[in-house]
Amino acid sequence: MHVVGHKLAKNFKSSFLSCEKDQEAIWKRLFVESEPYSNKLKRLLIINTPNCLDEREHQWDHLIQQASVKKLHDDGYIKAVPKLAFGEHEEVKSYIMLEFDDFVPTSNPEYRDCIVSFTIICQLDYWELEDYKLRPHQIAGYIDGILNECRLTGIGTLKFLGASQIVLNEYLGGLVLRYVATHGHDDEEALNPDVPAPEKLGSRDYDDIDLG
Repeated sequence: MHVVGHKLAKNFKSSFLSCEKDQEAIWKRLFVESEPYSNKLKRLLIINTPNCLDEREHQWDHLIQQASVKKLHDDGYIKAVPKLAFGEHEEVKSYIMLEFDDFVPTSNPEYRDCIVSFTIICQLDYWELEDYKLRPHQIAGYIDGILNECRLTGIGTLKFLGASQIVLNEYLGGLVLRYVATHGHDDEEALNPDVPAPEKLGSRDYDDIDLG
């Protein structure tokens, strides 16, 4: 069997193969498509002072304007890998970790339900903001306000399931938000009917098929 190219064609469907597209759609909805609330979220993640939400403070405007989704990811503010890494002399940050979990079948075999969760982690010493506000709860509020009952292509409608407080240690704590979503399979265009389905991979009829 001759295999070429870095991207194999496929003749099967799996909801796990669309997670990267779903992740991109969620980050864009939170940080690009929902201004001015997107900028509020950026302020809560990046600016560690109690007055981070005060829009009269313009000294941070350039930081917020430069905070693209890619930069937020590269700088470690948002992530899909459940790991927190702390560099030496690193600025105090708050974090949002996105997870897709608990996939289960539905009455429609084409789709699976899953839990989409957001783990919000902040330094405990920086929880308190002005006017008795709490940083992780403000982050949770903007995430929930933007995404609850929101319909996203490939994901379906996100429905609020619950939230709980977590304390990791004497320095870090936050909230976990959970939503139920109907999770679709990967795009149809990636399927190739000329490629054998997994159960036929041993068939001699396909020995010379190019999967690249």
